[in-house]
Amino acid sequence: MPIVTIQQGPRDIELKRDLVARVTDAFVDSLQIPAEAVQVWIHEVPADSWGVAGKLTADK
Repeated sequence: MPIVTIQQGPRDIELKRDLVARVTDAFVDSLQIPAEAVQVWIHEVPADSWGVAGKLTADK
């Protein structure tokens, strides 16, 4: 059973629904497994708790 963890900043629920569906489809297609075997975990990190290039993403 694949478990996919995605770390990202907060996104709209519709975008997350689409992301989960597409990731699941990719595993179903490539591994020939049922969709029920794929778990996708989204870990959202607030912009004030994530940095890129030495700066918080909240400061961009």
